[in-house]
Amino acid sequence: QVQLVESGGGAVQAGGSLRLSCAASGDTDSSDGRAWFRQAPGKEREGGAAISTGGKRTYYADSVTGRFTISQGTAKNTLYLQMNSLKPEDTAMYYCALSNRVGCQLSNVNWYNYWGQGTQVTVSS
Repeated sequence: QVQLVESGGGAVQAGGSLRLSCAASGDTDSSDGRAWFRQAPGKEREGGAAISTGGKRTYYADSVTGRFTISQGTAKNTLYLQMNSLKPEDTAMYYCALSNRVGCQLSNVNWYNYWGQGTQVTVSS
């Protein structure tokens, strides 16, 4: 089992920055990839950014490319999402996810089998 706990969300004005953190505990050694997804009210959960274990592969959704950066901590059990140049349309609940399934489908929300509870990000204009 794996437990994921997000932190770092909050309210910010457009153009501002936030850094999200996700602490993982439990059986993380079998992880093949980790990601940040987001879900706005009334919308489906959508991909934001993902990274393979070891960091050799990354994925960014078109909507966040060039503004968001995903990274792993030196302890490898912490995942970060640096969000710059935030826009009101970035407002959503942000979820940390982890997969220990076969294959490496970083952009596929259904590939991930562990999820955190989410942290709210609100961007005002």
